[in-house]
Formats: sequence, C-alpha cells, structure tokens
Amino acid sequence: MNLSISPARYLQGRIHLPASKSYTIRAFIIAARGGVSQIKHASDSEDALIAAKIAKKLSSLPPVGRVREGGIFSVGESGTTLRFLLPLLALYTHKAKVVGQGTLVGRPNRHLCETLRRQGMDIRGRGEKESVPIVFNGGALSGGRVLVDGSLSSQFISALLIALPTLKRDSRIVLTGREMVSQDYIRMTIQILARAGIVIRRVSSREYYVKGGQKYKGLKNFQVPPDDGLAAFAMGAASLLPSDVLLQGNWDKGLIQSDGQIFEFLRRMGVKFEKTSRAVKIKGPFNLKGGVFSLKNCPDLVPIMSVLALFAKGKTKLIGIHHARAKESDRISDLRKELLKVGARVTETNNALTIDPRASYKKGKLLDSHHDHRLAMAFTVLGLKIGCRVKGIESSHKSYPAFVSDMKTLGLSAVAS
Repeated sequence: MNLSISPARYLQGRIHLPASKSYTIRAFIIAARGGVSQIKHASDSEDALIAAKIAKKLSSLPPVGRVREGGIFSVGESGTTLRFLLPLLALYTHKAKVVGQGTLVGRPNRHLCETLRRQGMDIRGRGEKESVPIVFNGGALSGGRVLVDGSLSSQFISALLIALPTLKRDSRIVLTGREMVSQDYIRMTIQILARAGIVIRRVSSREYYVKGGQKYKGLKNFQVPPDDGLAAFAMGAASLLPSDVLLQGNWDKGLIQSDGQIFEFLRRMGVKFEKTSRAVKIKGPFNLKGGVFSLKNCPDLVPIMSVLALFAKGKTKLIGIHHARAKESDRISDLRKELLKVGARVTETNNALTIDPRASYKKGKLLDSHHDHRLAMAFTVLGLKIGCRVKGIESSHKSYPAFVSDMKTLGLSAVAS
C-alpha cells in the first residue's frame, strides 16, 4: 500500500506514545520462564503479538523435563523473538522447527547457531546465514564457557542470558568479534531479568557471569515504558515544522533504552524540548546542526537521523552502523538509494552514512520502504516536510500499528492507495 503525503504547514496536538516493542518482547519471553507476571501497557505491534504467542506456547509446555516434539514455532517477521527462542528449545523440547516470513527470511543467525552447536544443540538454519527455517533435532545446553560473536547483534547475547540461568552449571558468556554493538539492549535484558529474580554479573564489556540453578520468580506487575525509538519520528517531524506537540507516556528512569539517545542527538542538533516522566513537549521548527553521531548502540535511529540530516546546516556523518545492514532491510544502502530519489547527497561506506544537505529537494517522489517499518516511518516524516509517496506504509504495523493515525492526529494529510 502506498501513502501519498502532502507537505504539512503546522503540527499540533497530543498523542500517547506506543509501548516499547523491545521491552514488551523481553517481558513476554521472560514471563514464560516461570513465576507470576502481569504485564501492563504492552505493545500491540505485530512483533509483540508474535512474542506473546510464543510465550504462551512455552508456558504450556511441561515445566520439568522436556516434551519429545515441540512442533512448529512460527515467529512471523520478529527477529528478536526468533533469537530469544532458539536456545530455549533445548530446555523445552527434543525436536522443533522454527519458521518465519517476510523480512525475516535471509536475516542472519549463524553466530548464535554456531554457539548453540558448541553448547551441544543439534540446530541448523538455512544457507550460509542460517536464516529461517531453523531445525532443532535434539541436544542440550551445557553452560560453562560460552563463546558468542557479538559484532552483529546483541540479541544473541540476550538470548543466552535468558536461557542459561536455570542450568545446573554456572556459565560465563564471552563475547568475541571485532567490536560489540547495541550493548544497551543487553542492559535492558539484564534489567528485566533482575525484576524476575535472575542475577547476571557483568564482568566486563565482553564477559557476563551467569550463576546456574536460578529460578524465575516472575515479573509481578511490570509496566512497559514508552518506546523512545518510536517517539523519535514525531519528535523529528515537530523539529522540522512549525509545531506544538505533546507526546505522553509513563517513563521509568530505572529502565534504560538504547534509542533514548535520540534525546541527546536532538539536543546536539539544536532541538529544544521539555521532558518529564510523563510527557515530552516540543515546539518547532528549529535550525538543525549537522555533526558526527555514533549509532553503534542504536542502529534503529539511522533512518530518522538521516532524514533530519537532510535539513541540517553542515554535513552529518552517522558512524558505527555496519550492523544496520542486517535489519528488515539494508538500512544503509536501501536508505541511501531512496534518499537519492529526492536529490539528496548521501554517501556510504560499510560502516557509515554521510549526508550533505541541499537547499531544496524533489517533491512527490515514490520512496520504497523495502518492507522496513523504520524506513516507512522516516519517509513519512520526510513527506511531511517536502511531500512524497511511501510504498509499503503497512510495514509500520511491525512496531507501531497506530503510526499513521497518530500522525494524522498531529496534522498529517495523506491518502492511501
């Protein structure tokens, strides 16, 4: 489905921000491991609903021992749910198959599968990348010294942190690879594990100690915070246009969000806003400034930061983003390809994007989201500024089902076709 967007003259109003997809998925999977949990304000995104379904299936399996046939686990397009599930298969079943669809097909899982095979699991995905479908034919997790490459995705480490605490043997997760990425997401996992009574000790940036024999006690009453990464789109739009916008939510200072770096990035670019534990208030527009921004720990911000950089004074360079290529799309090359259509000056390397702003851009162009929800939402923000058409806007349902509706509340004028 295409969305034809007209330039907006003014954005005004208030919206309630959606719940964090990352925290919701973690909460569902961790709740399934044992104890009593009540999860409030959970995300209603497609990925979160998939995680809830998987959690329900895990919860229905015997808590002691393992069933012989786990059957088929369908994880849709949710990469996080897929990775969190894989090591848990050895704790719940002797045999299972994990299938996915859409943008999940082709996404890499080799580093995690290699680790699980070294641990003793007979598990293998399709092709060199070991994408879905992934087949588990028995074996177990042994614990001890666990080596895992952390240079592509932190989800591999989080998956192990969720699975290993209930083993009889203590474990030490040692991260290999040239550089570690998205480490704040590991901290997010550890924070929720702590609320379920699981203790993880961070030895260093490359090592985590997991004591064996721990028992999951449940999350009790856990309220999912707003999603900072999704707030970035409304904040970005309000920064570019005359606006008076209020974004409401209930933030918990004790819960880190990697995408929370958007607040620092916007301030550095010259955006002024008021943020409390209950709301963000922003009145634009602002004269944005370029600069060098490391998105090593928050690759999901690459699309919206790139759009903002088009209207900044001076060049903007986004660095440390090589792992953004392994998302729902190649968020470096695919993003650059689409921005070139509006006349942007964008250059790429394996690990960076450089945006050199121009005085004006081509209007009304058709920008392909490549089935990537964050590209779709970033291009919508661009459309609010210059007017464009977004192909595949429905992909926003993956993380933010009410995105178009919320943006219309603020002043988006668009027609779907």
